[in-house]
This record gives sequence, structure tokens and C-alpha cells, in this order.
Amino acid sequence: MKILAIDTATEACSVALLHDGQLYERHELAPRRHAQLALPFVDAVLAEAGIGKHQLDAIAVGRGPGGFTGVRLAISLAQGMALGLDVPVLPVSSLAALALDIAMAAPDAALLACIDARMGEIYAGVYRRTPDGLVQLQGDECVGPADRIVLPRAAQWAVSGSGWSSYGDVLQERIGMPLFADGGRFPRAAMIARLAAPCLARGEGVAPEHALPVYLRDKVALTMAERAAS
Repeated sequence: MKILAIDTATEACSVALLHDGQLYERHELAPRRHAQLALPFVDAVLAEAGIGKHQLDAIAVGRGPGGFTGVRLAISLAQGMALGLDVPVLPVSSLAALALDIAMAAPDAALLACIDARMGEIYAGVYRRTPDGLVQLQGDECVGPADRIVLPRAAQWAVSGSGWSSYGDVLQERIGMPLFADGGRFPRAAMIARLAAPCLARGEGVAPEHALPVYLRDKVALTMAERAAS
């Protein structure tokens, strides 16, 4: 199984290759440089693994939520490569990738993945680690103020993502002190690839034109009146 994974939904530009169980990755915090770095990162992981693009079985992509431009870039890259190679696309939640990245740190806790969505809001999803070592969404992914997003009851929590860095004090009032928290983590393509692998095995890849971004909201900026009010 050879899966190339791309995620540019946040400040991080992340590319990984899952090649017969081994992961090769390039990951860098590079706001506004995703378009410059993504394709060189693709070439780098393929070269490290010693394979060519034509040997890939699928392209996995972080479908968001996240920055509008970054999410669109990753989807566009995945669509273009998959179309040229005639392979399926495996869209994966960028929040799920965040949750999987900390699943081993607190395997029995509710995993809150949260990304700063700007405009006083966060993108959030709550996950649980599954017996196969992956994660499963509990409820729905959402966007909203940290003090209003819907959270299930849980005895223990682990939190990952820039939403904690920006609104950790608000979230802590709601969930208490988590067993583990890291506001400096961003979605990693290595986690996208791991989540995509069983999907490919089940034949769940989609045609490039059906790989769609998930924004959770369709508004990119506050109006002048909203900025004045806030």
C-alpha cells in the first residue's frame, strides 16, 4: 500500500508517504508558504522512499476544516495528482488527524481536537481512540465560540491544536484540567495517511472531482460593524 498524504489546512505544510507500513514525512510551520513547499515536499518523500508517483495507490488529503486558502490548496493538489495518476482520493478530517496525534498520550480520554478559526471561534471535534489504534468522531465537528461549542460529558480529556493555545482558559472552565494538552500541534500528513489506509483497504476512495473541502462555515471575515462590536 502506497498512500501520499497532504495537509495544508493550518499554518503547517505537511506531506507524508505511507509506503508498505513505513512513514516518510515533511512537516513545517510555514504560514503563506504552502504553495511553495507542498510539491517539493512531495518529491522529497517519494525520493526518500525510492518510488515514483506512478507507483502510488491513492492520494489522501486533509479536507479541513481550517483556513480557506490552505484547505482549497490541499484539495486542488490532491485532485490534480490523482487525476493525472488515475488513482482515488481519500479525504480525511484535519481534526481527526489532530486527535490521532495525541491518542496514545491519553488512550482512555475524550480527545478534543480544536483549531483557532479566527473571528473569536474554534473548529472542534471530539474523538475516542478505537481498538485498532485509530480514532472515531463522537457527535459532529463544529465551529463556534469556545464557550458555546457542544461538548459531551467525559471523565478525562486530552486536547490538541491551536484552539487550546488561543482559548485554553475558556475550555478549561468547561472540561477541567485535561490529562494532556498541547496548543502547539497542527494536523500532520502522517496521521492523515494512517487514517486513510483502512479506508483504501475498504475501497472507500473517491474520484478526484468528488473530493470536496469541508469548511464548516462560509464566512471568512467579520464585517466592520462586527469588528467594532467585538
